[in-house]
Amino acid sequence: MPVSFTPISNKDKWAGAAWIIECEETLADLVARVALGQSRHVARILKETGCDDVVPRETAFVGARRKLSVATGKKPFHRDGWLFQVISWIAAHRQSPDDLIRAPQMIHADKGFDGIHVRFVHAEGRVATVIICEEKATTKPRGKITSQVWPEFEALEMGERDNELVAVVSELLAVNGLADEADRIVADILWQVARSYRVSVTGTEEHCSTHGLEKLFKGYEEKVSGDLARRRAEVLQLHDIRGWLNSLADMALTKLDEMEAVHV
Repeated sequence: MPVSFTPISNKDKWAGAAWIIECEETLADLVARVALGQSRHVARILKETGCDDVVPRETAFVGARRKLSVATGKKPFHRDGWLFQVISWIAAHRQSPDDLIRAPQMIHADKGFDGIHVRFVHAEGRVATVIICEEKATTKPRGKITSQVWPEFEALEMGERDNELVAVVSELLAVNGLADEADRIVADILWQVARSYRVSVTGTEEHCSTHGLEKLFKGYEEKVSGDLARRRAEVLQLHDIRGWLNSLADMALTKLDEMEAVHV
């Protein structure tokens, strides 16, 4: 599999994992398939279930290449943000394979939630946890966390986007075969108890030491109170963040070329 994990934590303030990219080629292949719109197929691959290859439509390659590319004269921030959301989604499937995990958005810079996971207790027919994700590919992770992530978590704690959250969770339940029960399940969720958070960022070596991680996620427990399980923190350490993401996109574009040569 393309990514492995090392636990990180800071006492009762937050806990999570540092991601380690084990195989860039495999990761690029999965990213290319998500860009083609094959997230459901990739999810089956990540669960290591036997599944036949999905033959993409010829026209899908055009859109996939556009998603992985940066137009001349444009900054790579939106493309890199989408790539990191896909990596985070892949990591989540490896960490919590039984969760219901919303597929990555297919629109760059979409204003919805970066990610939503639902931990469902099938035996009891209820949702145990709704995990709200903020995912930032950035060279300045602490600044992004304090200026964007913490305010968003505070607003969510106050219930400011509960209507959007209900809609997304209902859709996720329906997509996973629970359409007939979705309304009842959502109505029965104890939102303040079930709600938890996951912030994922890119960082360099200075951010990923014990002291660096403490500084990076400082204040988490003040923005999101309650049990430790409500505050998950994830980090991907990269030496050259923009360069590595650009290289991954190029590898994924090459994978698209290989797939097109076989299938089209």
